[in-house]
Amino acid sequence: MPTLSALFRHPPSPVEALHATLLEQQGVRLFVKRDELLRMGPGLALCGNKWRKLQYNLQAARDAGQNTLLTFGGAYSNHIAAVAAAGQAFGFDTIGIIRGERPEGLNPTLRFAENCGMRLQYVSRSRFRDKEKMEFQEKLHRQYGGFYLLPEGGTNNLAIKGCMDIVAEVEQQLERLPTHWCCSVGTGGTFAGIVAALDGRAEALGFSALKGDFLEGEVQQLLASSPLWRDNRGAWAINTDFHFGGYAKWKPELVNFINNFYREHHIPLDPVYTGKLFYGLFQLIGQGYFPRGSAILAVHTGGLQGIAGFNERFGGVEVPGF
Repeated sequence: MPTLSALFRHPPSPVEALHATLLEQQGVRLFVKRDELLRMGPGLALCGNKWRKLQYNLQAARDAGQNTLLTFGGAYSNHIAAVAAAGQAFGFDTIGIIRGERPEGLNPTLRFAENCGMRLQYVSRSRFRDKEKMEFQEKLHRQYGGFYLLPEGGTNNLAIKGCMDIVAEVEQQLERLPTHWCCSVGTGGTFAGIVAALDGRAEALGFSALKGDFLEGEVQQLLASSPLWRDNRGAWAINTDFHFGGYAKWKPELVNFINNFYREHHIPLDPVYTGKLFYGLFQLIGQGYFPRGSAILAVHTGGLQGIAGFNERFGGVEVPGF
């Protein structure tokens, strides 16, 4: 069994330059920070931004003497799968509080979590909304005893700290800091970490995987509450044009793009987060959104474990091994 130090001693994920006719026509360069290649433990769950978000949290749990991790998520949650994988890899007991009733047949994410030893407790959607209330959490402590609590999606100050490391790594890997940084946005933790670490030195653009315009407020709140954020400097925004109808929603053109992207660049994308990021990014590049001479850095945040569940429900993502 590896020790937690392996998460801190692992080589940085590579930065890869993409080549495409569209990029040449628009006079921009595009790099991909391939965090999906950060992997440890069983399967593809402890990967990408889940690695980043859990890294310092796992160390904090170990330092506090906690041997159990408890967290929340939906039936297809990348975070649930990542916590389960981390538990198996590093010797933590894990508990997942799952939104909704237990399905008759478990999907690939829940099967994986159970196979990793995670105890799953299903609660109604109305009760799940109370997960941050003190009385709800006290009941969980009475039921399970002591545990280290991880929020849904894994975003907290330690998660933001882990995601800030992305910027430091890229600064070491490239001769110049890219002018524009792009990533998918779900809970906002990864994007907040990037914005905080950039500290106004480059523009940041998030691509919302959810419907609605609330994520800018969520990210601002994360930044304001983080001790690592010094002020409100820096140009950043969240684009809400490419969510395809909302979280986990999709259209055939998204799946076609994911498959064509894989064939051309040999980089797998998922249909919930990174597929929407790169689809939107290429649309904006084609529209001339980025000035000529821009150097764009797109962070591949992982999420690959979710492809199996998507294909079981809908099919169509043609990535070998999924």
